[in-house]
Amino acid sequence: MNIFSQYTIKIKKLVNNLKNKGKIDLPSNLDSVIVDIPPKKFLGDISCNVAMIISKINKKNPIEIANLISNEIKDKFDEVDEVSVAKPGFLNLKFKNYFWNQFIKEIMQNKNSYGIDNQNNKKNYLIEFVSANPTGPLHVGHCRGAILGDVITNVLKFSGHKVTKEYYVNDYGKQIISFTKSVYHRIREIIYKDKFPIDKENLYPGDYIIQIAQNIINQNKNLKFEKFDNVSNELTKLSVAESLKLIKVNLSNLGITHDSFVSESSLIHSKEVEKVIKKLQKGNFLFKGKIKAPKSDENKKWNEREQLLFKSKDFGDDKDRVLQKFDGSWTYFAGDIAYHSNKLDRKFNLLINILGADHTGYIKRITAAVEALSGKKIKLICKVSQLVKLIKNEKPFKMSKRKGDYITIEDLINEVGKDATRFIMLSRSNEVELDFDFKKVTEKSKDNPLYYVQYCYARISSVFRHLNFDINVDLKVSQYDFNFNSQEIEILKKISQWPKCIEITIKKLEPHRIPVYLYELAALFHSYWNLGKNNPELRFINQNKSISKSRLVLLKSISQIVKNGMNIIAVSTPEKM
Repeated sequence: MNIFSQYTIKIKKLVNNLKNKGKIDLPSNLDSVIVDIPPKKFLGDISCNVAMIISKINKKNPIEIANLISNEIKDKFDEVDEVSVAKPGFLNLKFKNYFWNQFIKEIMQNKNSYGIDNQNNKKNYLIEFVSANPTGPLHVGHCRGAILGDVITNVLKFSGHKVTKEYYVNDYGKQIISFTKSVYHRIREIIYKDKFPIDKENLYPGDYIIQIAQNIINQNKNLKFEKFDNVSNELTKLSVAESLKLIKVNLSNLGITHDSFVSESSLIHSKEVEKVIKKLQKGNFLFKGKIKAPKSDENKKWNEREQLLFKSKDFGDDKDRVLQKFDGSWTYFAGDIAYHSNKLDRKFNLLINILGADHTGYIKRITAAVEALSGKKIKLICKVSQLVKLIKNEKPFKMSKRKGDYITIEDLINEVGKDATRFIMLSRSNEVELDFDFKKVTEKSKDNPLYYVQYCYARISSVFRHLNFDINVDLKVSQYDFNFNSQEIEILKKISQWPKCIEITIKKLEPHRIPVYLYELAALFHSYWNLGKNNPELRFINQNKSISKSRLVLLKSISQIVKNGMNIIAVSTPEKM
C-alpha cells in the first residue's frame, strides 16, 4: 500500500472532476503533481503540490486554488480528518485514526511485498560492478563500489525487475604482462632460488603472488619455467585464473556473487573491437584527426599526428576520443566500446556501471559510445563510488602491508565483520567520501547505525519471546480494530514512507536511502520504547504480562520493515543481542 501513489491518483481524479464541472482549467498533463512527505513543522501526514502546478493556467494565486481543492477534499475524502493550506500553496492532509487502522491491516496482509511498485513495467537490467584488474585480492577501494552494485541489484530484484550482475575481467594489456612476470619471477624464486627483482619496474611485490606461484607449480607439474617468452601465454591464463579465485573469495565473504564474468582478452581475440569499429564507421561516428597534447605533456615533445577518433563531442563530451595508438594497437577505450556493444547485443533495457572515484572523467565518453551504438535507444547510467578513509583512534588506519601497499577487503572483514562493512559502506551517498571509523562501528550506541537498527529488531523479538509468540509467524488482524496513540501514529507515518523510500532508491539508484530510512525508523521505535521506562502505560508489555493488539501489530509491522530492508542490504537481523 503506497499511500503517496494512491493519493496522487485520487487528487488527480478530484481536480479532473473539478475541471469537468467547469470550476478550474488543467494543463495537458499532470505528471508534475506529486504527493510527498510534508515538512515536520506542518501538521499533515501527506502533502500535495497540485495547486501550484495548475495555478498558472488558471491565472490565480496558488493559495486560492488550494483553498478550492481543500474544500473538495473535505467533502469527498471521508478518511481525511483535516486539510490545511501552506504557502506557497501546498495542501497538507491529516488522516483519521481509522485510516491507520486499515493501513496496518493491508501491510500485514502483504508483509513481504509491501513497498513493491506493481504499477511500473518490469525491466531487464545489466549491472557491471567491481571489474577490478585481476592482479590480486580486492582492496578497500573496491569494497564500497562492490556493495553499492550488489544492493542496487537487490533493491531492483525486490521490486520485481530482472538483473544480471556482471564482472568485466581486464585481462589484457600492460598490467597483465607485469602481473604475469611477477608470478614468473616468484616461480623462479621457489624452484630455482632466484632472487625476486623487487626493484624492477612495474612488478607486483605482494606476498599473495607467492601463493599464486606455488599453486601454479603444484597444479602444473609438466610446465617448464626456464624462459618467460616460452611460457608467458599459458602462465597469463593460469595467473589470471588464480587471481580471480582470490577475488571471488573476497566477494563471497562480502556476500556478493556475480552472474557472469566477461573477459577483455576474449573480446580482443575474437575481433570484437574490429567489428565495432566497422559499425561506428558505418554510422559516421569516426574520423581521422589530430589531438592536442594532454596538459601533463604540454612542456614535452608531443608528436601530433593523425589518429582514429570517435566523435564523442557530438554526444556532449568535451573532446573527441582516440581509438587507436600510434603503433596500431587499440586503446583501452576501444576495447571498452566493444564490450558495451556486446552488452547491447544481449538486449537489456538498461545498463548500469559502477565506477571508482578515479573514473569520473570516463563517464562522458562511454555513455557517448552507448548512445552512438544504440541510436540513443538504450541508456547507460554510471554511478561513481567515492573514496573511503579508514579511521582508527582518530587517525588514518593502515591495516596490512604484508600483501603489498594496500588494505584488503579480507583485512576489513576480519576486523569488523561483513554486516558492519556492508551497512557502514552504505550509510552515506556514494557521491561523497566516507569516513569508516572503527570505533563507531564497534560501539553499542545510537552512534553506530548498524547496532541501532539491529537492536531495534532484537528488542521487538524479546517482546515476542516474553509473550511466547514467534516473531516470524503471521498475525491474523482482519477481525480486529486498532486504536493508536500519537506516538504510534508517528511510527505508522514512517512505515507508510517505506514504499516511497524504495521508489526513490530505484529512481535515483541511491541505496544509501535504505539504511538511512531504517535508522530513522529504529530511532522512532527506541524513543517510544524509552517512554515506557517512566510511564507504565506506555510499556509494550503491561503488568499483566499481556500486550494490546494495537501495539502487537505495530511491533510486528516495524520488525517486518526492518527485516525486509536489512535483507535488501544483505545484513543480518539477530533476535538476541
